Order: sequence, then structure tokens, then C-alpha cells
Amino acid sequence: MTLPRLILTGASGFVGRHLLETLCDDWIVYGIARRSQARCGAPVHPNLTWFQVDIGDREALADVFRRIRGQGGADVVVHLAAHYDFTGEDHPEYFRTNVDGLRNTLDLSADLGVKQFFFSSSVAACELPPPGKTLDETNPPDGRHIYAQTKRIGETMVGGYKDRFTPVIVRFAAMFSDWCEYPPLFMFFETWLSKAWNRHVLGGRGESAIPYLHVSDAVAFLLRLLERRQDWKPKEILIASPDGATSHNALFAATMSHESKEPVTPVRVPKVLCGPGMLARDLAGRVLGSRPFERPWMAEYIDTVMAIDASKTRARMGWAPRDRLEILRRLPFLLENRSMYPLDWHRLNRAAMKEVRVPQYLRLYQLLERHQAELVEEYTKALQDARFPSYQRVSEEDHEWHHKMILRQLLNAVRTEDRHVLAAYCRDLAERRYRQGYKVEELCGAVEALDGVCATVLARDPESTTLAHEIFDNVTTPLKWGVDRIQESYETLAAADARRARAAGSDSASASGR
Repeated sequence: MTLPRLILTGASGFVGRHLLETLCDDWIVYGIARRSQARCGAPVHPNLTWFQVDIGDREALADVFRRIRGQGGADVVVHLAAHYDFTGEDHPEYFRTNVDGLRNTLDLSADLGVKQFFFSSSVAACELPPPGKTLDETNPPDGRHIYAQTKRIGETMVGGYKDRFTPVIVRFAAMFSDWCEYPPLFMFFETWLSKAWNRHVLGGRGESAIPYLHVSDAVAFLLRLLERRQDWKPKEILIASPDGATSHNALFAATMSHESKEPVTPVRVPKVLCGPGMLARDLAGRVLGSRPFERPWMAEYIDTVMAIDASKTRARMGWAPRDRLEILRRLPFLLENRSMYPLDWHRLNRAAMKEVRVPQYLRLYQLLERHQAELVEEYTKALQDARFPSYQRVSEEDHEWHHKMILRQLLNAVRTEDRHVLAAYCRDLAERRYRQGYKVEELCGAVEALDGVCATVLARDPESTTLAHEIFDNVTTPLKWGVDRIQESYETLAAADARRARAAGSDSASASGR
């Protein structure tokens, strides 16, 4: 049976990783992510092809889509890639990823001829409803936060492609797992269960409330969405969320009852005092170099309720969140994981709290790619030096020696943060060139020359001044490893040849004696 084909952006993210665990059994999946498959812990599956690329880089993403076309194309796109943080600051990454990256993905998907495009939005894209009211599928994405602004642009943009494919918008609730992995929730637990002075403090009346969705239910929602992919209308809006919302009061009470036999009464600080208090703590954190998670912008949302009515979506899809995965029923499992596996708990949650940004090693990779033509030209000139006579005898088609192949392996080593990629190539290359009579000094010199070429070319770009450590760690060091592997291989092969020569001489002497 021929499996349908799907492109998944944000494949290394929280939802993407969980979705892949079941998706690959029934789909040919092309995963697109900033991080490598190994680094993010994504599953390895014969139906999964991984592309490590930044969707904000249009040229690099276009190359990925060309490769996908060459492998048979795709029927569906699930777009999960997005930037979100809790700083409240207008980080340029919001527009770079949520707007420019989405536009790149939409254009390339349309050119590829996909049939459906499922866009991941959020209930947080909407302005909070009036007290006593709920949000549903008809609410506009009119939130004021920078994230909401970019999601509004995204929802509008997606709808503009309805003549090319069927765009569907999914607004998700705040998602969590049995390990938490939702930064505000994690910080609640870390504060409430600590010995800090504010461990029992709740802002306002403690009535701040949002809906929570377990990531397993989010995956079930997406699988149902794909299963019925022919049923959706262009620009249809669906909500993946339980009804209602869960308050800080309810979370605090459930947490304390799990940890203490005696009831704990929270200290509720009037909302009017919370803003100045949060501002003072933030200013102190700036001075001390460690700002608190709570930022002044959050004070505006104290005692507000984002209640949801997703009944239309449930009826439309034949899907509903499972009772056993409701946040308060699941909370004991989270706290048990926190207690029994503290290292894993903090590793996963600290990773979730990191501000999403282009990692330094990927910035270096992009820099090398940007100047690849210059690197090839300069490396060609360097290898035309009299120190490399063997290079002059090699044809353009001999990619085993050709400088483009060595440069390509260096780029792979930078992209994957795995210097063994280049070292292994240099070892194999040394074995071949040893048999062909190349001198070890020439081969090592050719590899070392690439380090000097990279330093010269990259120094012309002002961006390289902020990447000095990465250039040393991800260019100079792997090349040094490569040289070491070449020397080691030559020594090993020369020793083996010497042993064979001695053995042959001994056999000849024995034969002469007879």
C-alpha cells in the first residue's frame, strides 16, 4: 500500500516530537526543524526523512522542498514551527519565524502542489473574553501580545492561499506533558514547592485561569485531523482545547494537597500591588544579572480568565480531550515525576524555558553557506600552491579529493555539531590516498589550508566577530581532528606495510636458504 506523504515543520518541537512517534507508521514524513534529529530526541523511523533547516532562510528551505519534490512530493503540510517566549519583549524572531518563515513555507507548499495545509495557532491569539463569557471558533485573533499579533498575521496569510490548497487553522490551548514542559506551570511548581519567601503567594485573588491540554490529546487531535483531511473547509477554524479554564487557585490547592497532609492557605496579594512588585523584582534582577520569570507585563492578566467553548469543534471532529488527561487529574503524575526523577524533570523543563533563537552553531553554518562560493574560490587558489603538486593532477570530477568535497564535509560537521563526521571522512580519504602514493604532508597541508581559508573569508563578514568561539570550536578543531586522523591512518598503514615487507623478506631468505 502506498502511504500518503506529509511535511511537518517544527518537527523537533514539543508537539512535533510526540506526533512523530505515531505519525510515521501511517505516513511518509518529511520532518523540518532547526535542530538535528539526534539532538532533539526525535524517533528514528524508515518512513521519516529529516531536514535540519531554518524556515526563516528561504533559500535553504527552497532547497529542502526541491529535495522533497525529487523524493515524490507531499500531500499535506502540518505547520507547527513558531516562536514564543514569556519575556513580553518584541523579539525580532517573532516576525522572522512566525511571519517570514510561514510565508516561505506557504509559497513553497503551494508550488509543491500540496492539498491541505494545517496551521498551528493558539487560543492566546485572541483577546480575553469579558468576565463570564467564553472564546469559541468565531472569535477573531485580536490579542495585543506580540505573539498574538504574529498569529493574526499568520491566520490571515494562510487564508490567502485557499485557491492553491485547503488551509485549516487550529488554535491550541496551553500544552503540557507528564513532565510539565510548560514554563509558567513549571515555575508555579518550583515556587510553591520551594522554601522561598513567596512560595505561598498568589497574585490577586488567584482567579487567573487558562485552558490546559495534555500533549497526548494534542497528538490525538492532529491524527484525527489528518484522518479526516478531506472533510475540512478552506479557512476553517478549529479549537483543540477542553472547555472552561483552570485557575491558579485550583492548581495551588491540588499541588499542596499532594505534598502536604495539612491544608495550606495561599497569601493573596492585591492586584494593584502586583505590578509594582513585579517591576521592582525585575529591575533588581537586571542589576544582579538574573531576571525572574515573572515580568511586569504579566500583571495585566492577573485575575483574568480565558474560558473556552470548543463544543463546535468536538462535534465537527468527533474528538474530545480525555478525562484522565485533564490537568488536575494528571497533576499527581507530574509531581511524582518531579520527585522521583528530578534530573530529567529539570532537564526537560529548563530546555522548554530556553528562549527560542537560532543556535550559534547554526548561525555559523549559515555564514559558511552564505560565503560558500568565496570559500571554494579561495580554497582553489590555496591548493594551486607548489606545496600541493598532486592536486594539479586531479580532475574536476574526482570528488574524493576535490576541495569541494572536503568543504562539504566540514559544513556537515558544523551543521550537525558532530566533528566526527569530518574526522571519519579524513580517515577514509587518507587510506585511499596512501595507496595512491600521496604524501602525508601534502594531504595534511590541504586540510589545514581550509582552516586558513575559512578564517580569511569569514573575517570579511562583520557577523563573524560574534562567532569567534564557534569558528574555533566548529571549524578549526574539527579540521585538527581530521589532520590527526590522516596522520594516524598513514602511520598505521605504513606500519602494516613494513610488517608485510619484513615477512616477505623473511620468506624469501628462507627460500634461498633451502
